[in-house]
Amino acid sequence: MTTTENSTDTRRAAAVRQPVAPAVPRAGVLRPLGLDEVTLTGGFWGERQETNSRATLGHIHYWLERAGWLPNFDLAVAGTLPEGRHGREFSDSEVYKYLEAVAWELGRRPDSELETLFRAVVARVAAAQEDDGYLNTQFGRQGQRPRWSDLEWGHELYCIGHLVQAAVARRRTSPGADDGLWEVALRAADLVCEVFGADGIQSVCGHAEIETALAELGRANGDDRYTEQARLFVERRGTGVLADIEWGRSYFQDDMPVREADAMRGHAVRANYLASGAADVAADRGDDELTRALARQWENTRAKRTYVTGGQGSHHQDEAFGDDFELPPDRAYSETCAGIASIQFSWRMLLSQGDAAYADLIERTLYNVVATSPSHEGTEFYYANTLHQRRAGVAGNSDELSPRASSSLRSPWFEVSCCPTNVARTLASLSAYVATVSDDGLQLHQLAAAEITTALADGSAVELRVDTAYPSDGELAVRVVASPTTPWTLSIRVPEWAQGATLTVNDEAVAEVAPGYAEVRREFRAGDVVRLSLPMAPRVTHPDPRVDAVRGCIVVERGPEVFALESVDLPARLTRSGFENVRLADGATPRDTGSGVAVDLVHRGEPDVTEQVALVRYHNWAARGPSTMRVWIPTS
Repeated sequence: MTTTENSTDTRRAAAVRQPVAPAVPRAGVLRPLGLDEVTLTGGFWGERQETNSRATLGHIHYWLERAGWLPNFDLAVAGTLPEGRHGREFSDSEVYKYLEAVAWELGRRPDSELETLFRAVVARVAAAQEDDGYLNTQFGRQGQRPRWSDLEWGHELYCIGHLVQAAVARRRTSPGADDGLWEVALRAADLVCEVFGADGIQSVCGHAEIETALAELGRANGDDRYTEQARLFVERRGTGVLADIEWGRSYFQDDMPVREADAMRGHAVRANYLASGAADVAADRGDDELTRALARQWENTRAKRTYVTGGQGSHHQDEAFGDDFELPPDRAYSETCAGIASIQFSWRMLLSQGDAAYADLIERTLYNVVATSPSHEGTEFYYANTLHQRRAGVAGNSDELSPRASSSLRSPWFEVSCCPTNVARTLASLSAYVATVSDDGLQLHQLAAAEITTALADGSAVELRVDTAYPSDGELAVRVVASPTTPWTLSIRVPEWAQGATLTVNDEAVAEVAPGYAEVRREFRAGDVVRLSLPMAPRVTHPDPRVDAVRGCIVVERGPEVFALESVDLPARLTRSGFENVRLADGATPRDTGSGVAVDLVHRGEPDVTEQVALVRYHNWAARGPSTMRVWIPTS
């Protein structure tokens, strides 16, 4: 992609009109396009966005009420806390993430009933705020622990961070809205700056989140106080300001300064949220040293501490990264929230640097973590995403809260339900992760059916329609609806796995294009069509030999999707003595069946008798009921 680092023109365009998007850095080589500029028009992600709107948001609201997490705010107003409070110490944050999801959804498609519901929830939250801006249902009242008394585990700043992000989403989707959420968030953020400023409490929250929230607040209202407070939190991290625990300060990323780390470590969600906040600070402060440190950590983590699905976190006990190449499939934690946080970090690095590798990891994580968590109906979820289920799951009671990581099937709600609300806010805002503009033109990062109406860096209007059934097939057509008469560059990401992709312009072959960005620069006219054709034959992926847990195994992939072997597809002959006795037949290669992918398998006791077995897309596993499953298939 042709870009100019720290683009002055791109910053100027961003300053004129702030995109309706979750992340709007003040500097970077790319400017994100917002929900009002990109509309998903169906296909894989458009359908999931509709399910999120139609089913998931209402499901979440029902459970927030039923589990008592929203009524906690009513108890605070009534003065009856702590008696009757429900949920963990961070349950307030799920209400805020729900509000953020609804704010993005209303920005995507206004709805009067949803608007009324949004305002009603905001009113209940606002009524619980104290005069000085403090807002939390777990701390600070008679019978509760004092404010800021448990920074390691209390999540007070974490909760305020999600409150602020909800308010920023509302501000960007509905400027001038009179529901009061913006004012609530400002008062809470002002208190944070007062209490934790340069002369205040010299510590941080055990769960990073407030950093990126303050950065976005500073961007949304142009107040550098919030950006400075975000910087203070980033710089304090890693200086031993939190108490040591059994898993070490690395759990909180408080073992070494952000600038000195070579890879992400500790709790995977916290690590990615911290990295996102640090990337925000680096972009807004022009801190190239910090940006380089984050790029180094991202690359090492992607190469050595990330599953083939894009999932991150190999430890159950502390929800943490393991050491380099410690990636056991059967013990993969791969929390849904960690995948979403990884996308947030990768997206910020993409905006900063313009490297296709960041968009590649976003794609892998979207299709194989984010799409895997929710059921087709959008009302049940995975918290953790194993790559090898040894025992068939047991259906739980749909009316009860499920333990988060021990659930062997998707569950409607968890004792810790950070993942459903995180999925909801991600899907509601997903169109903001599709495309960007730079001084040179427009970039398409995620290959999704969409309509794009925006302005290039010089202010000239451009309108595109993207038609594709991807990932069902590899054909993508970008149709020009309107364009300036001056030349500009259209860049389309060619995924890292797509060797042999081809590009045509108005049905005239241009060339075979390598992974990265295929660029077409010309004076586009209405009616022009740029077509990208990706090779979609199923392929075998071998593990890095240093991942000892999967030596002698392979993974089958097709396009961006990882496939898995699921027990419900195995004939009885192959499973009579256990799922673990199945292996790939000698010399077998995966085949495209038209509706999916199949491989030849054998039983170790009868290696000469092969059976063709269909594989399941990993994000669809367990959709047909309890099963066993494995992503990595033995070859011997």
